[in-house]
Amino acid sequence: MHIENDQSKTGIDLLFEPALNKGTAFTDVERVKYGLLGLLPPHVETLEQQTVRAYDAMKAKDADLEKHIYLRSLQDTNEILFYNLVVLHVQEMMPLIYTPVVGEACQKFSEIYRHPRGLFISYPHREQIDLILDNAINDEVEAIVVTDGERILGLGDQGAGGMGIPIGKLSLYTAAGGVDPRVTLPIILDAGTNNKERLEDPLYIGWRHERITGDDYFEFVDQFVQAVKRKWPNVLLQFEDFAQPHAEPLLAKYRDQLCTYNDDIQGTAAVAAGTLLAACKIMDKPLKEHVISFLGAGSAGAGIAEQLIRIMVDEGLSDADARKRIFMVDRYGLLHDEMDGLMSFQQKLAHHRPDIADWSSAEDGSVSLLDVMKQARPSILIGVSGQGGLFTEDIVREMARHTEKPIIFPLSNPTSRAEAIPEDLINWTDGKALVATGSPFDAVNYNGETHYIAQSNNTYIFPGVGLGVLACGATRVTDGMFMASARALGELSPALNDHHEPLLPPVSDIRAVSKSVARAVALQAQKEGVAPSTTEEELDKLIEEKYWEPSYD
Repeated sequence: MHIENDQSKTGIDLLFEPALNKGTAFTDVERVKYGLLGLLPPHVETLEQQTVRAYDAMKAKDADLEKHIYLRSLQDTNEILFYNLVVLHVQEMMPLIYTPVVGEACQKFSEIYRHPRGLFISYPHREQIDLILDNAINDEVEAIVVTDGERILGLGDQGAGGMGIPIGKLSLYTAAGGVDPRVTLPIILDAGTNNKERLEDPLYIGWRHERITGDDYFEFVDQFVQAVKRKWPNVLLQFEDFAQPHAEPLLAKYRDQLCTYNDDIQGTAAVAAGTLLAACKIMDKPLKEHVISFLGAGSAGAGIAEQLIRIMVDEGLSDADARKRIFMVDRYGLLHDEMDGLMSFQQKLAHHRPDIADWSSAEDGSVSLLDVMKQARPSILIGVSGQGGLFTEDIVREMARHTEKPIIFPLSNPTSRAEAIPEDLINWTDGKALVATGSPFDAVNYNGETHYIAQSNNTYIFPGVGLGVLACGATRVTDGMFMASARALGELSPALNDHHEPLLPPVSDIRAVSKSVARAVALQAQKEGVAPSTTEEELDKLIEEKYWEPSYD
């Protein structure tokens, strides 16, 4: 699909429209036609020439945050040039426009704010949400990413600064998933913030108020969702970085009302499952034969656990037997059924207290992750705690004592919040560990052998899910569609052909990965009756037609 100027914008107005602006690539004829003579340097450039200049300008920045700011400014000036730059250098650009650099960008959002993008819907304006949606730059919206800024990556409450997440996420919908940027819309629901640093910051641009809670909060979100349904009834709505007490209830309430999903719960689960399926194939050991321990029992960890349970059931275990192979550890220790305050999704993953009565080495009776290593002897360890360094040497070495090839995934973002760094994990397991991380890490050399570290990042899943949903016209996003995405990703592992290769394809292949994921998602949607039926050839054509490429008209 090409960007076309409807001739309603001319002159300087056209140059300030990022979806239409070509900058120095406007031809001589176009400069006359659209009133641009004298507003641009005389030399006419190609998109390729512009991209070289933009890349050199980005590389001239010293700090990663400065590179992020430059790229965001380019996006707000010339979207096609921005996306062409990102696509051509996707492995280098992804960490800059999303995790890990987007974390710092969210923390400093008020300081680096330059140009409006998306919609800010604050609680004081809750009765005017319909009007706010009408103010969106794009009339036709097919994909929305929304956050309330309360649980940004592993950094906690960033208030209005959380807007950096929907902007970055939708940039990857386009750069990786080929979703036309003109039909995407980032939104923040500004429900206040409990971050004192933000509230006391004179530059903070959000609503300066403590977070609303309880019924007021859920009513605010409902006002937003109902307004979206009125305005764009067929939109794909992705919830992102909502705090644990809200994420699961919101997903449960709205997943059958419109086409929606929560990437922290379902996308994280799918990419982790896909990576694990690849690891299991390499080991020639099905998932149902593994014992799995989690550090972090929030909505993300529980989402991964439930996905893995479904896989084990598909492999022949009963639901009860599959749950016995899952051990969820949070700040208070291993979840068990005599714990107070467990949320509903945690209760389903809690062990029977008498079964672990003699596991604790602590005076208070709590069962630590090290205790789980000694007693349950897991072969898979997954970190979604949001706290850096919690996979200690003692824990990892204890795990390695009981399994020939430990599978260890410190998935927390950004890099500073990773539960361990790959180099330590490889060293502590004497080079035996299969490692995947949430943020990018360099390969590790151990005893002359190179260990490539897969980045088990949601970007392998959500752009393809978005493309698949929009291409096939799905009306809902189901668990089966995420299961299909996980299996499709697992089949693409380079390590299946060469065990020295990483568990996941290189980020440079992310666009091809997204198409494969999109196809699997769309086929499953059709199978479940939430999308119109087509032949596979017709579906492939729909995906190709939907796939947007950055090019000037």
